[in-house]
Amino acid sequence: MKIISDIRAFASRSGLRILPGAASAAALLLLLSACAGSRSSSVGGEVTGVGGSAWAEPTPFGMVLVDRGAYKMGSAKDDSVWGVKANARGVSVDAFWMDETEVTNSKYKQFVFWVRDSIIRERLADPAYGGNEAFKIEEDKEGNPIKPYLNWNKAIPWRNANEDEQRAIESVYRTNPITGRRELDPEQLNYRYEIYNHTAAAQRKNRLDPKRRVYNTDLPVPTDLPVISKDTAYFTDEGEIVRETISRPLTGDFDFLNTYIVNVYPDTTVWINDFDNAYNEPYTRLYFSHPGYNDYPVVGVSWEQANAFSNWRTDYLRRSLGRDGVIIEPYRLPTEAEWEYAARAGNSESSFPWEETLPMDERGCFYANFKPLDGDFVRDGHVITSAVGTFKPNDFGLFDMAGNVSEWTSTAYTESIDRMTSDLNPEYRYDAAKEDPYKMKRKIVRGGSWKDAARNLRSDLRQWEYQNEQRSYIGFRNVRSQIGFAKGTQKRQKK
Repeated sequence: MKIISDIRAFASRSGLRILPGAASAAALLLLLSACAGSRSSSVGGEVTGVGGSAWAEPTPFGMVLVDRGAYKMGSAKDDSVWGVKANARGVSVDAFWMDETEVTNSKYKQFVFWVRDSIIRERLADPAYGGNEAFKIEEDKEGNPIKPYLNWNKAIPWRNANEDEQRAIESVYRTNPITGRRELDPEQLNYRYEIYNHTAAAQRKNRLDPKRRVYNTDLPVPTDLPVISKDTAYFTDEGEIVRETISRPLTGDFDFLNTYIVNVYPDTTVWINDFDNAYNEPYTRLYFSHPGYNDYPVVGVSWEQANAFSNWRTDYLRRSLGRDGVIIEPYRLPTEAEWEYAARAGNSESSFPWEETLPMDERGCFYANFKPLDGDFVRDGHVITSAVGTFKPNDFGLFDMAGNVSEWTSTAYTESIDRMTSDLNPEYRYDAAKEDPYKMKRKIVRGGSWKDAARNLRSDLRQWEYQNEQRSYIGFRNVRSQIGFAKGTQKRQKK
């Protein structure tokens, strides 16, 4: 290979010694440095810097770019009519992509079916179901053992399965004892994933090297190892999910890797349990399963399930990109500050996603799906949720930022949150342990829903719900931090 011979020649002229087998690695480093695009050589001994071209990612499917900006977060003035106290403060947020609509039943079903198919593939590779090795890859091309992973290129034999394959496929279904129908068994649809806590790992107090924890030389060097907490989850031999939060002395980077196992199927009974003495059985039977509701926002999804979806969505994209997937920022829930900035389209003077103070225009056309009058859900044209994108978007091009369903944010709720968070990308994160009091498991939801009066649609108000609760009026949407410096196409925010 010419480039390797050139490297050897250069090394010889420079008096350098290349160890056996190192030439190919040196060639790779040279190629990488060439890709970085050095502006110029250091001729003359001057420092000229290392150049490189900025990379701007393409627009993620179904997302809108919300440009960086500053605004007054919270209510700007007292409102005696709604009982709102002014609490605005200036904050800034960096640019991010945001789903233009709430995540729909159709998109969430894709997640559910992926989990179903992953379980089937695991079982097709299991000797108890025939042990077809084609469904699980355990060796590389040279025959060396590797960490096993599922082969998604091998199709599930839905139509022409043999006896063992049919048992594997049928194992994720159950027979409804009342109707006799074959249906997915929701209890089996568990998704396991791992999240690295970059924030905890970066904190000085959690460094293994004690000299790098405290820079003040007047203080003694710490001698004790930092104690960290990490979440873990596993299955027992009986198939039960065990969730634990472990506290132990820090041993390495893997202590910041948290493991979760989440049942992903939405709670379809929320339509009954959220409303006493109401005939909502058709929604329980049909809302998530019937194709007619495909474009409606998914509900009955907890904060924990929304995070699991976000992780799967990231992994699903990264797998399709191969090596390039590592540079992709993860999908996640928006912070409370990001959500409010996006809902108000950067306008600190507006309390809603629209400029007016009323939820309808001069012609009486509603801006959102909510409960206009006492007992009257229908006046806006809908009884429960509406298909996403039914009403006009705000100035950033985002639909249903008020009404339809309230939306989970990543931010934990505490009464003193405004005094605790920074004014730069403010966020309060608390990963509650299983043993924590229930009040420490509250997360902020925003936007109001189809069942709320107009007051609860305000973009400058926060509400909260427990992270494991599932409601008929709470859904979510994803964001991704922008990398690169592409310009957005939406209207500039108003100052």
